[in-house]
Order: sequence, then structure tokens, then C-alpha cells
Amino acid sequence: MKTPLTPKTSLKAIWQHPDWPNFKAQALGVQDALLRARKKQGEVIGQANAIGLQGAQELIQSRYIQEIIATSAIEGEKLNLDSVRSSVFRKLGITLENDLAPLDKKVDGLVDILQDALETRESELSAAKLFQWHQALFPEKINSRLRIKVGDFRDHEDPMQIVSGRQGKETIHFTAPPSVRVADEIEVFLDWFNKTRPKHQVFKNSENYETQIDGLTRAAIAHLWFETIHPFEDGNGRLGRAIVEMAMAQDAQSGEKLYSLSEQMMVNRSSYYDALNAAQHGNLDISEWVIWFAHTCELACEASCEVMKNAIERSHYWAQYSHVRLNDRQKKVIHRLLDEGDGGFLGGLNAEKYMKITASSKATATRDLSDLLESKMLFSVGQGKALRYYIHVASWTHGLK
Repeated sequence: MKTPLTPKTSLKAIWQHPDWPNFKAQALGVQDALLRARKKQGEVIGQANAIGLQGAQELIQSRYIQEIIATSAIEGEKLNLDSVRSSVFRKLGITLENDLAPLDKKVDGLVDILQDALETRESELSAAKLFQWHQALFPEKINSRLRIKVGDFRDHEDPMQIVSGRQGKETIHFTAPPSVRVADEIEVFLDWFNKTRPKHQVFKNSENYETQIDGLTRAAIAHLWFETIHPFEDGNGRLGRAIVEMAMAQDAQSGEKLYSLSEQMMVNRSSYYDALNAAQHGNLDISEWVIWFAHTCELACEASCEVMKNAIERSHYWAQYSHVRLNDRQKKVIHRLLDEGDGGFLGGLNAEKYMKITASSKATATRDLSDLLESKMLFSVGQGKALRYYIHVASWTHGLK
């Protein structure tokens, strides 16, 4: 059982509340936010069905890639896009021609965690699975001398705190439960998470009849609860977002990844941290957090609708230039430009970037780019060192207009 609080403990964090962890989300705006998110989820599913199998697969692949990139970027870690793309495609059983991307065990570990969260959604979440995921986050550090403990809960006596600012002028945003409480706290959390899976729910409300917790609300609570316990020395954010992925897959009763919540959390990173921090303090009414989470889901679905629109445009692009013969280098660059989307390739493409992407010489890059210009698959702007190349998709402006 959980270690009881001493009477002298001040209510600085929600885990110190005497009624912890009995969360409430009953504000008037909660239901409206949930309904808007559900409507957008339905639109994504409808559009995915409308664009057909190939288009839907492209959406799923892109959401996998963005989820991996974003969940790391939130923690300030930038991953190699080609390595992520290569790892995602390998895990999904898709063969890439002339895959030259560097192998990255850390990227593979993140992809393994996401894939496991989605594919084992019908299984119970356990401490052993959390340890397995944690080890996947730090593949190079297992069985080595570490400053952090890998594959097990934290056990240090010092307080686990979320801190920002320079040394000596730090700001403490949050203090988690002491390490001695972690195992018991996680046991309670896992018991709740497993019992509240769809078709496993046994809650009763104040009128004493059975009711079900909304799936989006459940995912929001799961993330907040796990982050509040903060059971590991490092990697809690990424594992907390993996738990969200499992909860959302359970809610949808599907392992198909049609949108990326982490991508939207990264886009609104400061808002994410502010909302999480606010929910971790005060009383146990987390209505504002649930509203924020539902709105993030709504935005993630809108982003997926835009991705599907781009998928249709890419399909039209390839059909338009189906007569053009491309070498492997050119195919790789065109795919990269299409994946980045309208204006996504910051500053446009130049010969140096082409050389870096394809590992080619300057002469080869110049020749390849010249051929792409002649075929009208690309167009150029500027001259000399300012010369930039852009993909010729009719509706894309690349920020030039």
C-alpha cells in the first residue's frame, strides 16, 4: 500500500492531496472539448477510408515518423530524419531502395516502444513492460556504469524535481513523490489503467451504477498521473507519451496510427508544459488539463487531414511526372522534399544540401539538379550562392509568395 502522508506535509503538489489520486474533470467546458475532438477523429477516419489503402498507409507512416521525432524534440533531442524514416519503414516491414541512413539504436528503441504500445494494446500494462520500454530508451547504457538507473524505478534519496534555469538560479517547477513511494504509486496507477481499459471498466458513480470513463479523458489522466509519479530517473516524458499512445489505441480499438499527439505537443511545447505543471498543483479537479488535452487531439487530427491532402497532391505529382526516369539519388531527394511538405524544407534546396542528403560529389549534385530542372520536377529561384530549388507542386507556395 502507499506510504501515508504525514500531517505536516503541505499541499504543494496533487500527489500530496489527501484524496489523491481521485481525479475530477467536471467543468462545463470539458464535454464541449471532448465532442470537438471526437468530431475531428471521425473526420480523420473518414478521410483515411476515402483516400484508399495506399494513401492511408502513407498517413500512418508519416504519423509514426513525426511521433518519434516529436517525442524526442520535446525533450530537446533532435533525431536524424533519415534514420527515423529508415527505422520506421523497417519496423513496418517496408523495404527502402538503397537505404543509406545511419543505424541508430536509440531511434530503433523509440520505434520499438511505439510499436509495442500499439500492438499490445489488448494486454495489460505492467511494471515489467515499463522496464522493457525504459531499457529501449537507453540501449547503449545497459550494463554500463551510469549516472542514471536504467530498466528500474529510481531509488535515490534526493528529491526528484523538474528544474529549469542556470545553476544557482534554478526554478523548481515540480517535486515528485519520494523514491520510496514509487513502486506503490505505480502499482495503484497500473491497476487503474488496466481496469479502465474498454470492456474492462468496473467504476461506479455517486448514484452507485456502473459508468464508463471517456477514452480521451482516460488518456489525459494516464499521462498526468504517470508524469506526476515520475518513476524513472530519466525518460519519463517519452514513456508517458507512449502510455498515451496505448490508451488512445485502446480507445480506438485499433493499432493504426492516424495522428500524432506528440507532434502537436511539440508545436505547443510551452503550452504543454504550462498545462501539465498547472494540473500537477492545487486540487484534483483537472478539467483544464483534460480540455487542453482534447484540444491537442483536435489539432493533431486537423494536421492529419492536411497530411492526407498533401498525400493526394504527392500522388498527382508522381502521376504527372511518371514519364521521367530518375536515378536513386534523385528519387531520394524528391521523396524528402515531398515528405517535408509546403515550405517544410527550410530555406529551399541547394547543391550543398543535395550533396549531404545523397552523399554525392558537387559535380554529380549539379548534374542531377540540372536534369530535375529540365524535367520541370523542380524549379529554381535566385542565382549564384543564392540559387535555391523547390519542388514543383502546383498548390505549394514554399513561402515565396
